[in-house]
Amino acid sequence: MRILVINPNISDSVTALIGSEAARSASPGTELTLRTAPFGVAYIETRFEAMVGAYAAANVAAEHAVGHDAVIVAAFGDPGLAALREVLPMPVLGLTESALASACLLGPRFSIIAISQRIQAWYREVVQANGLEGRLASIRALDRPLARIDGIQEDHTEALLALCERAVTEDGADVLILAGAPLAGLARQLAGRLPVPVVDGVSSAVRQAEMLHGLQPGTARRGSMAPPPAKPHQGLPPALAALLDAAQARGASA
Repeated sequence: MRILVINPNISDSVTALIGSEAARSASPGTELTLRTAPFGVAYIETRFEAMVGAYAAANVAAEHAVGHDAVIVAAFGDPGLAALREVLPMPVLGLTESALASACLLGPRFSIIAISQRIQAWYREVVQANGLEGRLASIRALDRPLARIDGIQEDHTEALLALCERAVTEDGADVLILAGAPLAGLARQLAGRLPVPVVDGVSSAVRQAEMLHGLQPGTARRGSMAPPPAKPHQGLPPALAALLDAAQARGASA
């Protein structure tokens, strides 16, 4: 199968981290296409930045999704995930939703370990949107400047490890989720150093994309994930307009 992996941020170095973990997780024969947002911010912390990232991801998907069997929005918080599911004819996955699904299979309560304090409110809202607030033990985050977004693992591993320990000891976490594309692959490094399972969003999304491709569940023709109804539009980038037109045509024929 072929998976399009979209980094909704502008950091090519983070895309490289995502690609490395995705390649380690993918089954033999799975092909990965990595793309970085052409505009936006270095990493998403706020709701407004998430909105920009969602639009960037939509543009990348419109230009590159054809010929792929699944699409992954590779930013924790899943900017634009539900919207892309309405217009793309293949499964669309996000790092948060996939990590949450993995965590729920491993224990009743999970904690999220994040890279900044500001990001916590948005992450909590995403957990609520997934209906899992009752299983959230805590969100713990670094509280220090980030000199390099692609160097967080190198610069802050011990601090992240300490947050993990506190989430288990003080918050009662049964599972830990390492949140954010800049932490892709860190769960492998921490294997055996923590007393509970540790989940990575990139590896979860890749493996779940493969699973959905194998299940062949079909696409939505009715309900809230059905394609948008046909209506006039203007001013959209050509690829995005074409994607919307194709989705509307599928909806009209359903």
